[in-house]
Amino acid sequence: MRMEQRLTPQLIQSMAVLQKPVAELEHYIADALERNAALEVAEPEAEDRRRERADHNGHDHGESGDFARLERFARDHREVDPDWNNRAPSTMRRPVGDDRDPKMGAMANTAGRAESLTEHLFSQWRLLDLDDEVSRAGEAIINHLDHDGYFRADAADVANRARPPVAVEAMERALDAIHGLEPPGIGARSVQECLLLQLDALPGDNAVERTLIENHLDDIAHNRLPAVAKATGYSIGEINEALLAMRSRICLHPGYLVGDRSVPPVRPDVIVDYAEHGDGLTVQLTRGNTPKLKIREDVTDIARSKQSSKATRDFARKHVEEASALIDAVNFRRHRLLEVARAIAEKQHDFFDVGPQGLKVCRMSDLAAELECDPSTISRTVADKYMQTPRGIYPLRYFFTGGTETDDGESMGWDRVKTRVREIIDAEDRTKPLNDDKIAAMLKEEGIEISRRTVAKYRQQLEIPSARQRRQF
Repeated sequence: MRMEQRLTPQLIQSMAVLQKPVAELEHYIADALERNAALEVAEPEAEDRRRERADHNGHDHGESGDFARLERFARDHREVDPDWNNRAPSTMRRPVGDDRDPKMGAMANTAGRAESLTEHLFSQWRLLDLDDEVSRAGEAIINHLDHDGYFRADAADVANRARPPVAVEAMERALDAIHGLEPPGIGARSVQECLLLQLDALPGDNAVERTLIENHLDDIAHNRLPAVAKATGYSIGEINEALLAMRSRICLHPGYLVGDRSVPPVRPDVIVDYAEHGDGLTVQLTRGNTPKLKIREDVTDIARSKQSSKATRDFARKHVEEASALIDAVNFRRHRLLEVARAIAEKQHDFFDVGPQGLKVCRMSDLAAELECDPSTISRTVADKYMQTPRGIYPLRYFFTGGTETDDGESMGWDRVKTRVREIIDAEDRTKPLNDDKIAAMLKEEGIEISRRTVAKYRQQLEIPSARQRRQF
């Protein structure tokens, strides 16, 4: 004999529903409503009107029609799929040609797809007057460009893979022609070549910029401007002016200038706002998180009635059980998500008043112990979900952070420490920037005990360069 833990199908479904964000939950419920004959959206007003009509007439004539309709539904399912009774729930959708489908209407009103980099280049390439081999070589190169517009593949290898193969000389001629396409810098094989190609397309002399790119790119990257000034004879002011012009007119990744790179909008699952009265907070779920589902009474009656065939009763019973499990899973998700959101609002109340610097230590394991559940349940609850706050929309995971305690015993999250690091660097004298040791010492004076390596790690996460690279001459 042995003891083992098993996950029932209902528990698996409950965990899957718990993990879904609001948009995915809506699609999941819509699919369930299409494939499950026993599931429907609760409409109290329509249900009351139906009952009033039934009471007025003394009886309801809809049950016999429901019997016949469900008989046909079950028979059609068996004819299409003889093994329907043993199959897992599938995703059945409306026919594509159904004009009444609201999804089709939404797709028809959706903006068209933006032109890709490859399409943009091909539209220019086909207008060039080139011989056949160079034209095919150019098409092969365009198909092997990276998303940022660089050509990092081996030219000889690309030439051999072309069908039929092309000569390496044709590849070089094609690459020269691609360098003349828009946007400038496309097809570059290195950062230096990319910058020079864009510089060639700019008006004016640009002699200082060309000298810096051709001979001192590494020194510029490491902010060694005095060494560049000594080698070139240009003053620090002239070099800074050239660098400012380069940053405003030249792009390191020209391929990203083509196509739609906008971030899709985020739909919040939870809304937290200030209470109308007092200094408290109100926590509520967004509309998609609270669907009102119910089991159709006529299908339940058919599952229990002996007037229909056994196959029809089994079909109705199966759909009732699946609908009941889904309703339980949705209710569990709603309850758990609201419970976790309220706990976050209570523990991170200072965040809503002062911002990220008000975040306190909040661990999933501690909240799981408080709510008497497993930490994995908290992790599933907050996965891919967002909270709308008076300070913007944040992932729910953002509010779970480790941290430390100050000398005064105050709890301070790591994000708050990062914010303090950024504030110290923003306030520094750029002619004498602070190194990581000095920043760690300043934090220690404020009661925040962290090491130099931790400061360096946070600075890198904030994408702040080192003290040498921050120095202004």
